[in-house]
Amino acid sequence: ARTLWGDPQVSRYICAAGVFTEEEIEARLTLECANYERFGVQYWPIFDRENDEMVGCCGLRPVSGAADAYELGFHLRPQYWGRGLAAEGAKTVIAYAKDTLHARQLRAGHNPKNENSRHVLVDKLGFVFTGEEYYPPTGLMHPSYVMEL
Repeated sequence: ARTLWGDPQVSRYICAAGVFTEEEIEARLTLECANYERFGVQYWPIFDRENDEMVGCCGLRPVSGAADAYELGFHLRPQYWGRGLAAEGAKTVIAYAKDTLHARQLRAGHNPKNENSRHVLVDKLGFVFTGEEYYPPTGLMHPSYVMEL
């Protein structure tokens, strides 16, 4: 968790301060573990098959008030950007959401300054823009998307 969320190049798109404190990293990891225990989903870690190095994470979060909808997300370490790994991981998670969880809808969003995430969500995965939503962790309006399964 520290390797990923402790990297300012990653966290600049995720939190208003641009960097997470040790306590915030711990809280993020605790949330992922709790989501897995309670809902059977989390942002699962991704590892490089060649060297077992952590690439990042990709996964799901439950959407409050919607039993069959989830939020899709991914965070990758900078040295793995631009290799198609976010889309590859997301496609696997989408298939899991559809085939195993029987989800009817996935939602996603990204920091408005992160054009690469928009490219993955829209151009590679087929998410459809639905508008902008306020995202408290960054204090910004984030473009939001949906995918019907």
